[in-house]
Amino acid sequence: MNSFGRLFRISIFGESHGKSVGIVIDGCPAGIPLKTEDFEADFSRRRSGGIGTTPRREPDIPRIMSGLFDGYTTGAPITIVFENTSARPGDYSRLVDFPRPGHADFTASRKFGGYQDYRGGGHFSGRLTLGLVAAGVIARKIILPAEVTAFLTEAGGSSDIEGAVNRAVEEQDSIGGIVECRISGVPVGLGEPFFDSVESVMSHLVFSIPAIKGIEFGSGFRAAKMKGSEHNDNIVGKDGTTETNHAGGINGGITNGNEILFRVAVKPTSSTHQPQQTMNFRTGKVETLKIEGRHDTCIALRVPVVLEAAAAVVMADLMLQSQAVARVNKPKFV
Repeated sequence: MNSFGRLFRISIFGESHGKSVGIVIDGCPAGIPLKTEDFEADFSRRRSGGIGTTPRREPDIPRIMSGLFDGYTTGAPITIVFENTSARPGDYSRLVDFPRPGHADFTASRKFGGYQDYRGGGHFSGRLTLGLVAAGVIARKIILPAEVTAFLTEAGGSSDIEGAVNRAVEEQDSIGGIVECRISGVPVGLGEPFFDSVESVMSHLVFSIPAIKGIEFGSGFRAAKMKGSEHNDNIVGKDGTTETNHAGGINGGITNGNEILFRVAVKPTSSTHQPQQTMNFRTGKVETLKIEGRHDTCIALRVPVVLEAAAAVVMADLMLQSQAVARVNKPKFV
């Protein structure tokens, strides 16, 4: 559905070209200091405007409707709303009968019987990751001293990211990329065996980010080419510190105290200025579609901060479950 988490639970709402998008965050510990300025650094990283990103610009001003009082979280659900001020729904009027290849236009119409908001992908749009980034800002405060960082390592199959993006812009096409995420300061013992392993839970939320097509932890697919003697991480400290980190900080689905390391594959943006062939359901014929609207040449450029947010949300939920984080931060009364 549209919710994720057990104790730190998030629910997203809104549509790309509707009135607003937002998020409800339930289970946030009370007493976490929070102000609207805290969101700006991460929002600016997600915001478009650079070469290879969509021309659509939104102010992304968070309206905190509940769960905050006198500058601190109250323990009640936090509701954050963002107005859509740069919507251009007319760009998508043809999509009812002429679904875009690679998008959810066709599947959404069948899933919801034609009642879906098709404008800019509606509820399936990457616009909704704004709420996830907002939740990540709060989650980062909860999981301290653990820290999450992510960065784009390649775009279009090249480590020359700027060059690859510029070429794609010139060719009026789109490209994907690889984003690496690292989580430091992780306590031992988070996660559960099998179905609630750290890899399982992390992958669950990461795959909710539009355009993510793959994930690998530690050495990932390279492990298939290694021998056991090479892949095993020798334990060199009583705290569980290992000589290498091929496991990506996780053994048996449980954190081992080393840095969590994983990478994700981001597909090329489905909307491209290149003409595409797709079914026109009104005429019943395959026809040429020229997509209008404002789109990213390389959506992977804006994925790192979203991936960090997803990782922080997962860590906050796991830490609350394991009681590594208290439900009240610095109680006023002892």
